[in-house]
Amino acid sequence: MDANNVRQQWADRSGEYSPAYYAYYGPDETSELIRASLARELDREASILELGCSSGRHLAHLHEDGFDSLAGVDINDEAFDVMADAYPDLAEAGTFHVDSIENVVAEFDDDRFDAVYSAQTLQHIHPDDEWVFDELARITDEVFVTAEIEEPAEDAEPADDTDPGTVADSPTDPDSVADADSATDDGHGDADVNYVHDELPLYYRDWERVFTERGFEQVDVGETRRDTVRTFRATTA
Repeated sequence: MDANNVRQQWADRSGEYSPAYYAYYGPDETSELIRASLARELDREASILELGCSSGRHLAHLHEDGFDSLAGVDINDEAFDVMADAYPDLAEAGTFHVDSIENVVAEFDDDRFDAVYSAQTLQHIHPDDEWVFDELARITDEVFVTAEIEEPAEDAEPADDTDPGTVADSPTDPDSVADADSATDDGHGDADVNYVHDELPLYYRDWERVFTERGFEQVDVGETRRDTVRTFRATTA
């Protein structure tokens, strides 16, 4: 699957892993670890960008805690309709971009944001687009947080394809988003790749190396059932 195909998968996403899916669950343990990391490193006036914000559950958790200079980017335009319904205060207060990360990031000035973070988003960046990591380092003034799946789950079970936007039963918890095939070499000498439900590529990378090579120091690591949450601080800040 090439980079354009990957982006299109997310632009058209409905049902599982869609904006409605994440709004159904709301903020979770990963949301709290991200909030705690940013609250520890920055004041509430800090400008913060979420990459792949979807319908905004992580940003909403920050907004409720007093962070008010929030921005997000997501390629799926449905995300912001869902956000307006699920988190109207956030939708009104934040600044949002409907586009791919690859298209948006180059438009920002150097050190534009005090903090940038990703929750299970950078893991879907295609190896052909790894130049994006340089751009993310360029626009981040102080703190970068990654909350990504770093290895395949040994206890993964098949996911329920129920759309939480239409049926309020119990769809698959997003923390169990690891039901993928065995990791294989991606052919680029860096990330291994899984295909979630045989369609969504998930690239495993050494995020500590990715960002320390770009001028950041890792200052904290936290764990949830599926995510490893790493906090980096720019060494030149």
